[in-house]
Amino acid sequence: MSKNNIWYLAGPFHQYQEDVKALAKEHGLVILDANAATSRNGEAKDVPEVTIRPELKAAAVVVEAGGLSQDVVDQLTAELAAIGVIVESFAAQALERPAGELGETGSRLFQVLEAVNAGISSLQSERDGEVEKAGKLQEENEHLRAEIAALKQAAASDPEVEQLKAKLTEAGVTYRANASKESLQKQVDELAK
Repeated sequence: MSKNNIWYLAGPFHQYQEDVKALAKEHGLVILDANAATSRNGEAKDVPEVTIRPELKAAAVVVEAGGLSQDVVDQLTAELAAIGVIVESFAAQALERPAGELGETGSRLFQVLEAVNAGISSLQSERDGEVEKAGKLQEENEHLRAEIAALKQAAASDPEVEQLKAKLTEAGVTYRANASKESLQKQVDELAK
C-alpha cells in the first residue's frame, strides 16, 4: 500500500509567509509544484495551512457604481483588444499593427515588439551569412583535399619516381615515402659519386 505523502502546493514557494520546506519536513511530506503536476497521485490529505505574503497579494481594483464612465470602459476594452491582436500576431511571427487608436500601452508594446523583430531579423541575416560562408569554406576544403589526393596519386604513379625509389632501395638507402622527385634524384646522384 502506497503512502500518500505528497503535498501539491502552487509555486513559487517563496510567496508564502511560512517556511514551507520546514513544514513539509516536519509533517513528513514531499512538496511538488501543483502548477506543474499532471496528476494528484499520492496526494496527502492532512497538509499544513499556508498564507501568501501580504505584499505579494494582487491588488484588486474596485470600481464603484458611477466610478468610471462608459467611455473610459470602452476605451480600455478597445485598447486591451488591440494589445491582444498585437500579441497574437507577434506569437504567429507576423507582427501586425491593428487599425485604429492603440493607446499609450498598445503603441509602446508595438514599438518594443517591432524592435525585437528587427533584432531577430538582423541575427537571422548574420547567421545565414555565416552559414553561407561556412558552406563555401567547406567546398573549398573539399576541393583542396581532392587536389592533394590527385597530386599524391600523380606522384605515386610517376614511373620515374618509382625507378628512383627502386634504385635507392636496391642500394639500401632510406628515403621518405613522400619525398619529391627532385629529392630522390639528388639521393640517386649521390650514389654515383
